[in-house]
Amino acid sequence: MGYIEDLRKLIGHKCIILNGSCVIVKNKDGFILMQQRKYPYGKWGLPGGLMELGESTEDTARREVFEETGLTVGKLKLIGVYSGEEYLCYAENGDEWYVVTTTYITDDYEGIVTVNDDESIKFEWLDPNKLPDDVVKTHRYMISDYLKSHK
Repeated sequence: MGYIEDLRKLIGHKCIILNGSCVIVKNKDGFILMQQRKYPYGKWGLPGGLMELGESTEDTARREVFEETGLTVGKLKLIGVYSGEEYLCYAENGDEWYVVTTTYITDDYEGIVTVNDDESIKFEWLDPNKLPDDVVKTHRYMISDYLKSHK
């Protein structure tokens, strides 16, 4: 059982602050790896997730990318840290949390993309300028900042 599950046993559904990391994984053609998620179902987002005890934001980013995609990530470059009212999340079971997300970019990765059936429907390499309508709102902010900084 992970840190968040243990914490929820103690506090129930109360609103808390959690830390996470996302990674914009970019291929040689400039496309980014997008995950069609199982939660929220069908939404597109960046690979990433919540921090476990003792992890750095970089450790979280690398672990989450590996768990979700099968890719091993090398060098990471910071895009930004995202927080605020628009980062309030709700789970179907009633859990509430604000997430503080550290977002990175990388083109340094190895492996073959594989789907973790627990978390993902599929992955696609997409043009960051032509994303589907159903992208997680907060991930749009991150991708927008990436596009502004990489013109």
